[in-house]
Amino acid sequence: MAAFSNQATLTYNQTSVSSNVVTGEIVEVLSITKNALADSYSSGSEITYVLNLVNSGAVPFTDVTVTDDLGAYTFGTQTLVPLDYVEGSERYFINGELQTESAAQVSGGVLTVSGISVPANGNSQIMYQTRVNSFAPLSENSTITNTASAQNGNAAAVTASETVAVSGDPILSIVKAVSPSTVPENGTLTYTFTISNTGNTAADAADNVSVTDIFSPVLDITEVTLNGTPLSQGTGYTYDQTTGEFATVPGGITVDAASYTQDPTTGEYSVIPGTAVLTVTGTV
Repeated sequence: MAAFSNQATLTYNQTSVSSNVVTGEIVEVLSITKNALADSYSSGSEITYVLNLVNSGAVPFTDVTVTDDLGAYTFGTQTLVPLDYVEGSERYFINGELQTESAAQVSGGVLTVSGISVPANGNSQIMYQTRVNSFAPLSENSTITNTASAQNGNAAAVTASETVAVSGDPILSIVKAVSPSTVPENGTLTYTFTISNTGNTAADAADNVSVTDIFSPVLDITEVTLNGTPLSQGTGYTYDQTTGEFATVPGGITVDAASYTQDPTTGEYSVIPGTAVLTVTGTV
């Protein structure tokens, strides 16, 4: 909605007289809303956005162009874009019916969808996926805000923004290794479990982190360590010598939060995960 005002001037016999000021409002008949189908994001995660275009007028719009800045923000003299459009993910609906005419493309970090029609007293929807890239901030309380706009011809664009916050949960992964890979009967081997946390929050006792495994062949355990500190059976882990079932006590493993650094030149973030290393040594 936009307000306007103007005033007329009457001139006669070298005299000028001003009229009263009239005011009015131009009511926009095309509106846009934007929603993210994700509560939070993390490194490499995907966010689906839904744009809803509503035409409250009696005349259809037939050539609307929609753009999305993909979360662009200023970094020094640069503009960084923290989201990548997932190629081929765009879907376009008119009054709930899937269409095939529109085409999405990215240029200069801006997603553009052209040729959108919005029927009179109707609506159109555009859905698309994005992927979080290395320019996205990941530290605690970070957010990504991106703005979409829709424009028909020379009319003023209508805009809508959506903000998604970074995940505040630990993000854990585990890698298992064995050494040596070839062992004689009654030989000794060591299983090493490296647990990494790429989240901005530490995994603590309340997260009940536990490593479970079934060793085959069954292992005669001689030592279990966590970050170099020995664990005792019963208080640090459980083990069934018959079945080979092994498990650390839930909550006994904690993993520090990751740290993040932003390259002062490129603006890219690098992630140094927090880690915990569990080793299980025994004979087979």
